[in-house]
Amino acid sequence: MKEYLIGIDVGTSGTKSVLFDTDGNAIASATAEYPMAQPENGWAEQNPEDWWEAAKITLTEITAEAKDGRIVGLGLSGQMHSLVLLDKDDRVIRPAILWCDQRTGKECAEIECIIGRERLIEITANPALTGFSASKLMWVKKHEPENYRRIAHILLAKDYIRFRLTGEYATEVSDASGMQLFNVAKRAWSQEVCDKLGVKSEWLAKVYESPDVTGYVSEEAARLTGLPKGIPVAGGGGDNASAAIGTGVYASGKAFTTIGTSGVVFAPTDTPVIDPKGRIHTFCAAVPGTWHVMGVTQAAGLSLNWFRKNIAPDLSYREIDEVCEKLPIGAEKLLYLPYLMGERTPILDANARGVFFGLSAMHTREHMARAVMEGISYSLYSCVELLRENGVNVADMALCGGGGKSPFWQRMLCDLYGVPIKTMKSDEGAALGAAILGGCAAGVYASVADGCEKAVRVNATICPNVETHGEYMKYYEQYRDLYPALRERFSNLQQL
Repeated sequence: MKEYLIGIDVGTSGTKSVLFDTDGNAIASATAEYPMAQPENGWAEQNPEDWWEAAKITLTEITAEAKDGRIVGLGLSGQMHSLVLLDKDDRVIRPAILWCDQRTGKECAEIECIIGRERLIEITANPALTGFSASKLMWVKKHEPENYRRIAHILLAKDYIRFRLTGEYATEVSDASGMQLFNVAKRAWSQEVCDKLGVKSEWLAKVYESPDVTGYVSEEAARLTGLPKGIPVAGGGGDNASAAIGTGVYASGKAFTTIGTSGVVFAPTDTPVIDPKGRIHTFCAAVPGTWHVMGVTQAAGLSLNWFRKNIAPDLSYREIDEVCEKLPIGAEKLLYLPYLMGERTPILDANARGVFFGLSAMHTREHMARAVMEGISYSLYSCVELLRENGVNVADMALCGGGGKSPFWQRMLCDLYGVPIKTMKSDEGAALGAAILGGCAAGVYASVADGCEKAVRVNATICPNVETHGEYMKYYEQYRDLYPALRERFSNLQQL
């Protein structure tokens, strides 16, 4: 009888569930979308119940396609940092505050004051960031004390789905790393950070390694989703840690770029590599005993989605590619800064906002579209530069995510990076990575490396054009100089 694995990816725009065979072939896929609320400028929230409803809908659809075999394991992936608070009766206390929410600048400053910036980076491998969970928790403590007093459990997005599937309060090391309550080098909760911030240890979920069994599908969850009762649920990983597994980036020397709502340049390491300035993130990886570093562009695909929705709603993404391809590099001297939701790498500025620079009467929306795609790419290239500065090899580069499906964008990134880029036969990325981890938990694969070797395959390799790289670099240098000139203005604008 055939054996199947399931990967669930709890994204920002929707939840995707995918049924795979053990060779990594996608047999069935389903996605259910949900809204993101922005009650104020820079805020971002979602209802965790929307995630669960989407999981039930998508799982019910794909499990129906496994009639000729049996589902043996499941893994979870999802948006990182998004704070879910449960009360003693397991009810959601308030909407989840998402990874891209920028309200917690003051709380970040307070965290660094309480713990000390250098000590915080030493323990959590990162400075206090608005996107991370700890500052969100401190914001709730300050602004919603009644909600704070009700807290009994703290979970992350994918871990809330795990709780609904298994009844277990559990997480794993890659996602826990992004909460800023975790000792990344020791792969355990930091009692020092928790004590100094007043976070009760009993609120925190039990931490596992990503391929470990964290629980089993309950009878109630089986009834609601079509999943077999009792199958193991793996620890899984944050969206990027899972995408790394789904693209075969599981060992030092490999790297990948993903363009989803956010954009990431990611590379595994054998030891924790910490940028003393905190410009790149260091987290535990989904492979036990390893870590990864990554640079993050907050609004990558989100920028193009914003452009299409508000300026070119009559164009498909493919049509945007086609019109952009006809324009020269530099979009006739038009640049775009993709800071719609503040920015992480390399500027670490929650006040930064999006900018079109050089706009003239001769520019059309087609020029703006190309500038948006180039601006996102320049932001990702700045992540590549920082990884190289910290001694991390990014020469073996894979590409995934929704934006990674665009041949035009593939070529742009390849030429800008100046290194060959591999595309994968499966474009499921994080969902495939989650399924491979589920296969490890079920005993289908002997290790994460074994799962990658059996289930991940390269589609094509694109080689860079040296001349085109040089042309992009002329505009990249202009792009790189814009933020320092605008830093103070961004801050002043937010204070109005």
